[in-house]
Amino acid sequence: MTAATYDVVGLGNAIVDVISRQDDAFLETWGINKDAMNLIEEDRANSLTDASVDALETSGGSGANTIAGIASFGGKSAYIGKVADDRLGKVFKQDMSTIGVPFETSPLSNGPATARSIIFVTPDGKRSMNTFLGASVEFSPSDVDRATVEGGQILYLEGYLFDKEAAKAAFVHAAEIAHAAGRKVALTLSDAFCVDRHRESFHQLIRTQVDILFANEEELLSLYQTRDFDAAIDQLRAETGVAAVTRGEKGSVVIGDGDPIAVPAEPVDAVIDTTGAGDQYAAGFLFGYANGLPLATCAKLGHIAGAEVISHYGPRPETPLKDLAAKAGIEV
Repeated sequence: MTAATYDVVGLGNAIVDVISRQDDAFLETWGINKDAMNLIEEDRANSLTDASVDALETSGGSGANTIAGIASFGGKSAYIGKVADDRLGKVFKQDMSTIGVPFETSPLSNGPATARSIIFVTPDGKRSMNTFLGASVEFSPSDVDRATVEGGQILYLEGYLFDKEAAKAAFVHAAEIAHAAGRKVALTLSDAFCVDRHRESFHQLIRTQVDILFANEEELLSLYQTRDFDAAIDQLRAETGVAAVTRGEKGSVVIGDGDPIAVPAEPVDAVIDTTGAGDQYAAGFLFGYANGLPLATCAKLGHIAGAEVISHYGPRPETPLKDLAAKAGIEV
């Protein structure tokens, strides 16, 4: 097996976050459900983008946020996802490049525009999200770059991308490439509703392709259709080698060799915005795992990253996670 170029290669939705400040009257005028995520079509996405005054445009999406977290720890990563050949597609690519993450997937030239999440922040701090999935869900096996996948110690798959058959095929194709190169494959279940839609497909993927699984408690319970957490953990242990299940302020439970490990959450002075908490937990865990740290330490890095991101608005770290890890006495 050749030496890896990257700690982690992410594969998921390529979404541009378009963030601006507005008042409640604006939301009412546009018929936007406050403090919620609204799925929208392309025409409305274009209109809302035009109405976003002084907007901040940044690369986003769950998997890309995790990759950004790994970069903040000082890790090396690459990303694979689908954007359109348009202005926002170039914004996504440039923004990932700025944080040192290569993004070389060929853009979509004929089809929907680049995906975006148009977020309006009201004076009370509430975030109203309007998401157009656009080109991101047009991902197919032909978009999987073999050399990039082979170059990562770990391939990280974002469950949100699992809604189309071509994307499912791309997941399996990428995982097979990774395993053939002697690499590990990680999957995040992303959302309990996502699990409800694809439960059997996820089970098949976990049994046959996944080495490391990420889920929160609700996603895990949905996966095994039970309200008994311990029973769900027992079933998960039978299906995968390594897993990390987050439980909010209760911390996380990590599965590996031996008994499950309970790791406490990091203290936070005030929870400002939980957006991206799971994404950053995965970033810390994967960074630690790629660097050979014990599973409990990997989880601690995950909690450090999660605590940082929930202490401010936005899904990506503002304080370098490498510095926070060093402060906690974890050197890589």
